[in-house]
Amino acid sequence: MEMPPRSPEGSEKSPEQSRELVPSHTGSTLCTSSRSESVWTGASRRSRWDIYHKPLIVVAVGVAVFLFGTVITSLSCFLTEHKNVYKMSGPAFLSLGLMLLVCGLVWIPIIRKKQKQRQKSQFLQSLKSFFFNR
Repeated sequence: MEMPPRSPEGSEKSPEQSRELVPSHTGSTLCTSSRSESVWTGASRRSRWDIYHKPLIVVAVGVAVFLFGTVITSLSCFLTEHKNVYKMSGPAFLSLGLMLLVCGLVWIPIIRKKQKQRQKSQFLQSLKSFFFNR
């Protein structure tokens, strides 16, 4: 057996150098845990608020902006000062609020459909692993 030639800078590593070469699992652990915590993976053990909080917030903000637009639009009927400003900004808030409200209301059935698809997929995967891993 021949011994491989040593490099001029020395191939022996000090304990400090060997610790530096040990791969750190911190980055990969953070990455995998953030990826694995999906809305669809833990749907059975997550509360409804955890699943639906984003669309519910969008709906609530949409309703608030829509009501604000209604108030601003009605101010143009009662106040004569700055009437043009109220007439222009009121419908803008109305349409923005309505858009947010509709987006939030459409988002909720999409989440439900994806949860059902995920449950079916998990069921089929378990069946597949049961029959083919024997």
